[in-house]
Amino acid sequence: MKITCLIACIACLPLLATAQKVSLFNGKDLSGWNIHGTEKWYVEKGELICESGPDKAYGYLSTANKYKNFVLNLQFKQEANGNSGVFFRSSIEGVKISGWQVEVAPLNSHTGGVYESYGRGWLIQPSAEAEKALKTGEWNKLKIQVIGDEVTTWLNGQQMIYFKDEKIGKGEGFIALQIHDGGGIKVRWKKFKLTQLP
Repeated sequence: MKITCLIACIACLPLLATAQKVSLFNGKDLSGWNIHGTEKWYVEKGELICESGPDKAYGYLSTANKYKNFVLNLQFKQEANGNSGVFFRSSIEGVKISGWQVEVAPLNSHTGGVYESYGRGWLIQPSAEAEKALKTGEWNKLKIQVIGDEVTTWLNGQQMIYFKDEKIGKGEGFIALQIHDGGGIKVRWKKFKLTQLP
């Protein structure tokens, strides 16, 4: 695993030389984001919060801009059910989203795995051992790297998945946070750091 990570890092050096830092969240309001659906999205004490509304339906908060190749670091804390996620290279009509989601969910529910919405379903799930990296009720550090057709995720420093997918390689679109349907969900997000790659 260490050798694989080293090779991946060396391969990324030319990309990092032309990388661009992007501010996704200003800690004050939802500038640069678009709300989809009737669920709740708001800012409190410098944190971005998603919470189920009275409709108990799907909800999304998407970036106004599209991102193809990037490294995204963020932190999340699940205060309730927590079934949420981070979409990438996605598009949306109403509250029907097309794209790929890095799962954020309760323990042993595949946080860090990748699910294709309205498509093939689960593409890859982390191992049972890797799933232990999730800290229930605490802040967690999530890192998502998407370069070409390669996707890698880490949770609290633990690599969760790595895989290549031709369809993802052709995908384009925004980054989005999700509220799953069913109600009772509340997740806090902070410290978004996105590095856009060529």
